[in-house]
Amino acid sequence: MGDHSFPKTSRLLRPADYSGVFDDVQVRIPHRHFLILASPNGLGRPRLGLIFSKRNLKHAVQRNRVKRLVRETFRHHNDLGSLDIVVLGRQNLASQDNQALHRSLDGLWQKLARKSPGSETASDPSG
Repeated sequence: MGDHSFPKTSRLLRPADYSGVFDDVQVRIPHRHFLILASPNGLGRPRLGLIFSKRNLKHAVQRNRVKRLVRETFRHHNDLGSLDIVVLGRQNLASQDNQALHRSLDGLWQKLARKSPGSETASDPSG
């Protein structure tokens, strides 16, 4: 069984970490409820940053629930390469139940793994 913890080394911690992703977006994955932005980091492991505004998720309980689900699904995907990843929440997230969000996020992580720089399918024009 793999280690599914979420240590500080797996997080974007400083504003400069987030700016690095926003300034050099290499992979952009839009979705009805999320927007995932990613850029290579050269660290040999993926790092995750979360942005969920009060405008889209009015209550702290809702924001915390969604962030918890994003972190949980992120920990279970070891195939994301060396990326700094920022997940932004969009509107209507609060209306989604946990199972629907889990399915959506699993699909988004798989799509990110395929599109990430350095993956064998990223350079394949048919994929």
